[in-house]
Formats: sequence, structure tokens, C-alpha cells
Amino acid sequence: MQRRILSGLGALCLAAAALAAPAVAPSPASTAQAGTVSTLGISPVGANDWDCTPDAEHPYPVVLVHGTFETMDLNWISLSPKLKRNGYCVFALNYGFENGLSGAAHVPDSAAELGDFIDRIRQSTGAKKVDIVGHSQGGMMPRWYMGHMGGAKYVNDLVSIAPSSHGTQGILVPTATGVAIANSIDTWICDSCADQVSGSDFMTELNAIGDTVAGPDYTVIATKYDEIVMPYKSQFLKGESEQVTNVLLQDKCPLNISGHLGVNVDPVVHRWVLNALATDGPADPGYRPSCYL
Repeated sequence: MQRRILSGLGALCLAAAALAAPAVAPSPASTAQAGTVSTLGISPVGANDWDCTPDAEHPYPVVLVHGTFETMDLNWISLSPKLKRNGYCVFALNYGFENGLSGAAHVPDSAAELGDFIDRIRQSTGAKKVDIVGHSQGGMMPRWYMGHMGGAKYVNDLVSIAPSSHGTQGILVPTATGVAIANSIDTWICDSCADQVSGSDFMTELNAIGDTVAGPDYTVIATKYDEIVMPYKSQFLKGESEQVTNVLLQDKCPLNISGHLGVNVDPVVHRWVLNALATDGPADPGYRPSCYL
């Protein structure tokens, strides 16, 4: 099957990586990464307190999973401390190192790293399950762990922010007359980039078992101004309402203009995340968050 990758996506993500990544070489061993929390050594505020014990009100540790070429310290700069202030044990990792970039490796390999990290969290905290909050690739990749690696039994909730659930068909790039959709070049920048293109072999296999598996609840939070994962409706998951809630930010907050990268620090998104984590099931579709800072 033909694999396509998006030049604009690569350029944007590489720029983000250049801004995000400290000048420290990553370790090649995923086991070493799990042992040291982060090969870059920088955890977001509130995360990776290995002495944290979940309480009865917040029984599931929250695992934060960053996006392609991102790092945990910047991807979760505001959500991690907010979750910690709300009583959660919070954990985050960097994963998928390839050619010095995080989140760039083949998605199943990154999912295996996530599985190792969750095993360590469960052992440390005594929790039987975790909640996962992920952005972009980080909102999609856990579904491989859950559906193809037997990880569903260890996950209570998956909250996916702007996830590449079914891949992307293109991204918006500027032109002399406005904007256009760029959707193909002859090569791809990284393995996970190729994996996240709509119609890729990986995407076909990921979704061949369906969008969900029995056990976990799923919440997807999308913005119609997403310029990376397109069309934005492709982020949504199919499933029964008791298990799946698909949220479009603008349905409740029509003036919200967050794009793919801005959703990470959007207070409205954070409110939806907290609602999803606190609800028995996926996020309450009737929830009306404050649309203001």
C-alpha cells in the first residue's frame, strides 16, 4: 500500500522538536528510559513522584503521553501541574527515540515502551489500572497497546487530545493566495510519520479490530481548527455512548480557536480532561465547561 507523508507536518514538527528538545543525547535502551523516567531528565511539574499513592477519590494514576517530536516537559507544561493540584498521581515519559528525535519510532515499538512504563507505575503505586491522557500520536498510540498488546486490562480511561486516530490526509500550508492542503511527498521523515498517514499499513492494522476494545472508556477532544490531523472528524472514535464520548471544542465554546498544538495548554481542554477522569465512563457529553481562561 502506498505510504504518504506530509511535508508541512514534518517541517512543523521538526521546528517544534528543535524548540522542545534539550541538547542531551537520548539513551538507546527503552528499559533504561523506564528506569530513569526520562532520557532527557526533565519531567513536567507535578509528574513522576514515585512516592505518590493514589487515594480513594483518585484511584488511577494518570499517564501523560506526548505527541510526535514532542517531549513530556513541554507537551504537559500546564496540564501536569493542574492534574497534580486536583489530587492525581501523575506520570509522564518520553518515548520512541529515533535519530535523536522523540516520538519518531515505529508506533508499535513506542507502545511497547508505554507498556513497560505502565507496568512500573502499577508496581510502584499498587494501582491495578491507570488512566491515559495523550496528545496527537500520544492519543492514538495507546490504542495499539490496549488492543494489540493486551494492555486494555490495565487501562481505565483513555483521553485523547487531537489524536491521529485514523491518520491524517493532509495539513494546511500557506500559499501565495491563501492556504492549501499538502498531502504527499516521495519520502517520509520518520517511522511514526509514515504510520500516521491515512491508509498506511499501520493504520489499517490498528483499526482492523475496531476503534475500541472492551474495558476502557474513551474520550476524544478535537478542534475544528486542527491543521495537522485532517479532517478533524477523523479523530473521532466509533463506539457506544456508554464507552465513547467525542468532543468538539467549538460545540460548547464556539469562539475557541485552538489549533493542533494550542490544545495542550487550552484551559477548556483541561476542563474536559478533568471531567473525563472524574466521570464513571467517558466524559459527560452534557458537560458545559467555562469557555474563559
